[in-house]
Amino acid sequence: MNKNCEMKVRRLAGIVVMLGIGIGTFLSPYGYALSAFAGINLVQSSFTGICPPKKIIPVCKKESSD
Repeated sequence: MNKNCEMKVRRLAGIVVMLGIGIGTFLSPYGYALSAFAGINLVQSSFTGICPPKKIIPVCKKESSD
């Protein structure tokens, strides 16, 4: 994974975590599940090397097709 792709994946993970915290704080406690899902995905990808967000980020799609 190149640096540009890695930066975008980390940014997406941070946004999802912050969004989950915001939803959990202001709307519904179930919003914390979104943050938990993002954290579980980060841990999973560190062990397996499989990163689902890579499939949806355009910069990473170009890299994987080369």
